[in-house]
Amino acid sequence: MPEKKKTLTPDRISRDASYDSFDDGKVLFGKKKGHLPAMGWNSWNAFGSGNNEKLTRTMADLICELGLKDLGYEFVVLDDGCYKPERVDGRLANENVKFPSGFSKLSDYIHKKGLKFGMYNDIGTNLCAGAAVGTCGHEREDAESYLGWGVDFLKVDNCYYPFDNATFSLYENARFTFAPNIRSIKVDGKKLIAAKDGLLTGKGAKRVNVSRKDKKTGKKINDRHVTRIGTFDGTGCRYSPVGEMSGELVFEVKSSADRNAAIEIEYATGRREHVGEWLQLAVGNEMFYDDLLPATSSENDYVFSDPIKIKLKKGINRIRIMNHRRQENTLNSYARLLKWLNKLAPDNDIIYSACEWGKTQPQNWAYKVCDSWRILNDITFRVGSDGDPGYGSWESDYTCSVTSQYNKAVIMDSFAGLDKGWNDPDMLMIGMKGLNLTQNKTHMAMWCMMNAPLMLGLDLRRVKKGDALHKIIANKDLISIDQDPLGVQAKRIYCSLAASKPDRTYVRDIDRVDILAKPMTDGKAAISFINVSSTDKKDGWKISIKDIVRIFKKYGLTPDEFEISDVWSGKVRKIKNGVIEVNSLKAYENKTYILTPVKNR
Repeated sequence: MPEKKKTLTPDRISRDASYDSFDDGKVLFGKKKGHLPAMGWNSWNAFGSGNNEKLTRTMADLICELGLKDLGYEFVVLDDGCYKPERVDGRLANENVKFPSGFSKLSDYIHKKGLKFGMYNDIGTNLCAGAAVGTCGHEREDAESYLGWGVDFLKVDNCYYPFDNATFSLYENARFTFAPNIRSIKVDGKKLIAAKDGLLTGKGAKRVNVSRKDKKTGKKINDRHVTRIGTFDGTGCRYSPVGEMSGELVFEVKSSADRNAAIEIEYATGRREHVGEWLQLAVGNEMFYDDLLPATSSENDYVFSDPIKIKLKKGINRIRIMNHRRQENTLNSYARLLKWLNKLAPDNDIIYSACEWGKTQPQNWAYKVCDSWRILNDITFRVGSDGDPGYGSWESDYTCSVTSQYNKAVIMDSFAGLDKGWNDPDMLMIGMKGLNLTQNKTHMAMWCMMNAPLMLGLDLRRVKKGDALHKIIANKDLISIDQDPLGVQAKRIYCSLAASKPDRTYVRDIDRVDILAKPMTDGKAAISFINVSSTDKKDGWKISIKDIVRIFKKYGLTPDEFEISDVWSGKVRKIKNGVIEVNSLKAYENKTYILTPVKNR
């Protein structure tokens, strides 16, 4: 009889990487570096779960006929809706009506055209559309299937993830991803008050002083404690992506000698975002506890834990109370599939795209396993169908717009690179309803300047060679910026709403003008003036070549004489007085240029 699989729980996830290793620059399981941002077509925005084999073949044909393959669009990716709703003998299987020939034959068709084949799955138990075929607990079998089908690209989602309150998962799974509320600790009997004696690191964790009645005595008491110990949810647009995303409670304890000690923790548990049951306790970088604490009757009823044995060193010891499981669990879940892909076929070159919507702040860890990582939830929830183009938005209070994705990605340049991977603000919405021609052009320019993956999301039957949409998605100069071998994401060097630190200040108000600059190979550079707003701007903006060279000198830029080429008009001119100047920008307009040293002409 086949061996019965163990139920996966957080403590059974392989711990190949922990929070304290996030900054070490080391990848896991032979993750390959040096991939430029992926380019291709994904089925989701055009067809949602209604994609089928015939449509996919048609899109592959059109990528070739429209000349897009020659420009670098090489991946044809099946998104959600392609599998049977349940596994067959433990394996993934094609949905018979929509994909009657099977995935191997479709893969062969795409490969014969000189294109590459991509597929979709999820680190949870189910896919986002509901099919119970997620990779969780099936990583080896799925790696075998994808390698057998000749898959070149994998987009892996984060729905129904059992160790977090991810989309469609149980809300109470937040108990795994946050520590309990902490009132105090005792170190060998000496009591330290969390809200008074503890230090808070990173973002999220906070001190609270709540006045309430004691249930037993009826007397008014002040409940002072520390809460929100963990990693806050990054799926929305509320918080800046720059900084330390996990909050810890730290006590500094002095010891006169190396010795053993015991800690008791006064805590109260919950099962919701910000208050959980899982506690990690470390002294410095040495972990002494990493598990659920016994649940309390409520978030207001505090108890002391059993003593936890620790080791103190002579001098000052940093006792860390924390919960980094939101990031650690997700990283290690993505790592398990990579582990089997590279174990079964070490020379495979599959591009691995994490679609976990920025929930666990993947900019901190995804470079270890993935080639790109989504930074927010979907760019649109109004996808199309056969003949319906779907709907895209320029502005939104949530993630479903060009600007909400751009506003976050534009200050994330430090997380990207050939040695890491790429921030992914989701698929291009060019060609969907809701965006006008100017917005489409600026959408393309933004994504190219930010080295975003260029995954077309439109029904390519709506494009004719040489028409307005084609001129945008087939713009050779913009694509050359995105695909430049130097692989450096643009830096925002000016923002009209951020007087200082424009490259780090998170600005959500779109009534502004941004200037982005990007070093390229052979001493070239790209610069983009972007009117993010819905009104014309006539302020006039100047950027000196000296400033650009100063910022990017380490990439080989020198103060040579430059020619400037407009990526939209193709016009070339010399720069006068060492200054690039734009006098006005219409609503949503961009003016983007490539600077080339004259000596290289």
